[in-house]
Amino acid sequence: MHMRVIAGTIAAFAVSTMVVATEQHGPHFDVPKQDSAKAEELAKQLAALSARVDRNEAKLLAECAYATVARLRQEYRMFGTPIFNNFLVYHGWKKRGYCYQWTEDLLLALDTLKLKTLELHWGESYAGTWRENNCVVVTAKGQAFDHGMILDSWRHFGHLRWNLVPSDEDRYYENPKYAQMVRTRAASKASAVNRGVAFETRVAPRWKTGD
Repeated sequence: MHMRVIAGTIAAFAVSTMVVATEQHGPHFDVPKQDSAKAEELAKQLAALSARVDRNEAKLLAECAYATVARLRQEYRMFGTPIFNNFLVYHGWKKRGYCYQWTEDLLLALDTLKLKTLELHWGESYAGTWRENNCVVVTAKGQAFDHGMILDSWRHFGHLRWNLVPSDEDRYYENPKYAQMVRTRAASKASAVNRGVAFETRVAPRWKTGD
């Protein structure tokens, strides 16, 4: 009996030590080798958003973003151009891969980091049109959306690209309501909302008329 108590105490101590170590060092993400330098540069640029940004947090976010996009690229089986990818999803040959789905999955993955010095926003351009694109925008905590960093994959064939909001070729606006809906839906595990995308609004109506 005495030995069982000792063994149990040792096991409990080992588990608590592992938990503390994990909390101290944070989660680990498998960044593809070809993306490691890009992840390091993204971390530097995120840290440069404000003197208030924690460098370790910026590094964690960058690594999570690259690892997540690499995983989604495999899951989505990205093929061809972004619009052709939409075509495959629209006709049921692929389950996911619309621009908003890339953004939803990346946003939710980054949310798990419980960021304290950085904030995540939902960005969109040409909302409600065939040109619509969505992205995650990262800002320092309390910083204006227009000063943030765009994280986008759909436009780049499933590879993460990033740049500051003002430098993008398209004008992006924040949509906090949609971001909240995504988070609420994920938390409640409700059914997905069917959101209009480029291929649905531009191509499908033409095909219905026999084009």
